[in-house]
Amino acid sequence: MSKKILGIELGSTRIKSVLIDERGTVLSTGIFEWENTLVDGLWSYSLEDAERGVRESYSQLVKNYGQTIENLDAIGVSAMMHGYLAFDKDGKQLVPFRTWRNTNTGEAAGKLSELFSFNVPLRWSVSQYYQSCLDGMEHVKNVAHLTTLAGYIHFKLTGENVLGADDASGMFPLDGRDYNGQMLAKFNALIGRDFKELLPKVLLAGENAGTLTEEGALFLDPTGALKAGAICCPPEGDMGTGMVATNSVLPKTANISSGTAANCTVVLEKPLKNYYKEIDIVSTPDGFHAALIHTNNCTTEINEWVNLFSEVVELCGLNISKRQLFEKLFNKSLESDEKVGKLMGYNYLAGEPLAGTKNGAPLILRPSDGHLSLANFMQMHIYSAISALALGMDILKSEGVKMESVMAHGGFYKTPFVGQNATSAVLGAPVTVMETAGEGGAYGIALLAGYALTNGLSLPDYLNKIFADAGKKTVIADENEKTKFENFIAAYKRCLPVERLASEVK
Repeated sequence: MSKKILGIELGSTRIKSVLIDERGTVLSTGIFEWENTLVDGLWSYSLEDAERGVRESYSQLVKNYGQTIENLDAIGVSAMMHGYLAFDKDGKQLVPFRTWRNTNTGEAAGKLSELFSFNVPLRWSVSQYYQSCLDGMEHVKNVAHLTTLAGYIHFKLTGENVLGADDASGMFPLDGRDYNGQMLAKFNALIGRDFKELLPKVLLAGENAGTLTEEGALFLDPTGALKAGAICCPPEGDMGTGMVATNSVLPKTANISSGTAANCTVVLEKPLKNYYKEIDIVSTPDGFHAALIHTNNCTTEINEWVNLFSEVVELCGLNISKRQLFEKLFNKSLESDEKVGKLMGYNYLAGEPLAGTKNGAPLILRPSDGHLSLANFMQMHIYSAISALALGMDILKSEGVKMESVMAHGGFYKTPFVGQNATSAVLGAPVTVMETAGEGGAYGIALLAGYALTNGLSLPDYLNKIFADAGKKTVIADENEKTKFENFIAAYKRCLPVERLASEVK
């Protein structure tokens, strides 16, 4: 009998559940849509919505499966990496969840990076905790436990306070399979307490992270049909599940995820010579260093404009689905001219650290001699969505980091060819999308849950077996596309001072 393996990912715009078998075949899916909100000036999601979203996405999965699910063989939970979830000794949440999108931790991140001689990003848990210390926040003295969103849901299912290596590396820097001891000693001296006592235990892919308890089964399935006992893999971050979902865990492999945010992760052959505020060092789920370029913004601005175009379509009495509209507009961009009409855009709904902006300020610029057409307008938005990544890629190229393959996934690639072609021009490498790419991180964490059922295989060998016959398409940008993007990114860099100024206007 085929196994039933469940993957759940709490993404930035939806919570998705995926059911697969031991071969990686998708059996059913379920989705719950949600959005972050500003709470006291900081981006947040409520844990009540997270819990409800997990249950509703699973309920929809069961409905789509067409029969009651009484037993699962394995379960995995993934979520947006980083952020700040603080609890007291009784498990009471002390402040609203602070997401990766917040940029209020500049002082803390700067001081920690200097202290460690290691880039500590604004969104990492240690940055958010230390900023709370620097700001003299009342709750700090009561913090007894920190975790991530994935760790929180995993605890609800299993009662285990653990994290996978990738997710843990977004809380505090790792050294192999545990938190970096030298950096911990420096930080402990700074704050006057043992910070490691606040952190979850680190586990590598395949290690025992507990089993589904009776309380956990009822939490996931309030109908009572689901029984306890499923093996649970270490909860992971969306960077790690992206690596797994695209079979990109070996050195010189890379993957790019483009949705609400964009992230490009390259597994390193050796450490970088220097540290850079634009490059995060995270971990693969099996404990190897990877360089991460993270942007706070990607497709949201495109979505807003498509919503506007959809209103125009409805006003004209036409019936075109959003999916069709996206495809038509993306394909129209292929008719853009070599200079993209000299149009320039910045999709910064939130502050963009890579570009040096603290606050969001979406901006469109065009000179009086520019050519405003629909094709150029859409091409500008498509390039703008992923151009911040190019600022980080310049650094990796200077370090001699090599990429033999780039696997892409996320909503940006739903329309065939267009997003891949633009990404290939940005990264200067062939870009491949697999048929399973649309399932994203939920599929990746389901595979990690499946890996927890195996014995003796390395993670790369397991993934090679899973993806042996996977359908995929590779796109290589031609010289025309490369020239078009080179023109665009040169103007993008020249106009950045305008965007930075706009971001300071409140």
